[in-house]
Amino acid sequence: MSTVVALATPALIEAVGEVPGVETVLWDGTSVPERAAEIELVVAPYNTGGLPDLSGLPRLRVVQVQSAGYDGMVAQLPDGVALANATGVHDDATAELALGITIASLRGIDDAVRNRGQWLRDLGRRSLADSRVLVLGYGSIGRAVAERMLACKAVVTGVASRPRPDDLLEKVHGPEDLARLLPETDVVVVVLPLSEATRHVVDESFLAQLPDGALVVNVGRGPLLDTDAVLAHAGRLRFALDVTDPEPLPPEHPLWQAPGVLITPHLGGGTTAMLPRMAALARAQIEAYVAGEPLRNVVHDPAAS
Repeated sequence: MSTVVALATPALIEAVGEVPGVETVLWDGTSVPERAAEIELVVAPYNTGGLPDLSGLPRLRVVQVQSAGYDGMVAQLPDGVALANATGVHDDATAELALGITIASLRGIDDAVRNRGQWLRDLGRRSLADSRVLVLGYGSIGRAVAERMLACKAVVTGVASRPRPDDLLEKVHGPEDLARLLPETDVVVVVLPLSEATRHVVDESFLAQLPDGALVVNVGRGPLLDTDAVLAHAGRLRFALDVTDPEPLPPEHPLWQAPGVLITPHLGGGTTAMLPRMAALARAQIEAYVAGEPLRNVVHDPAAS
């Protein structure tokens, strides 16, 4: 008997291809999927805001999401269903964007766009070369960010939940070192996952420790930054934000007009790099499930609790 798996888009179905012993159905998360009573594994639609309604899938055992972040999703799972995230899928694209908006903000590209039609030269701005960059959240995406910053001749420091040796940076610092590191930092790139422990980790106290003119880049989740604190420091500091709190950011929100703030509308992972990487992960997960082998990137396993 075949295992029935639901995939979110026709393009993903085509890219995954045929898997022996598996029948694939298309489900975009709306309405009731074909063969709902038989579906055991779902690759959910790409939606960082949450999961679709899974209550009509009585045989469901695994949900594979297409985002690295999964904040709030565990609470949306039916009992007995495991959740896997897409660690590794978005590393390159997100790191590219982090590098791009860092350079854009440091070199004033956003200001040049606003000044279109005027030849206003702003010489002497900070180069990424020789700048002291702190990557806050040194996981797989954080490492990809560090690799690109190092290629631009920046001096890179990684901070994670605990100190450890590292083959790229030699040493990764723990959060207890932030008070010493922040006053000596030119650029902070925030790549943390969102949890109750990390919500508003970049707050008034954090920002106050940064030197004048420092840049804060957020490619993690919007609520990692305290928006009120960002607004209070805008002008003294610069900000490049791919994610915001709230999100989407309303047209009337003061962040749009705050000095020195560059905003992109959560573009980090949605590139041409996503489909082949997501298809490879989905195929590997489906094959492992059918074979009864452990899945990758499991962030919630009811069998282990």
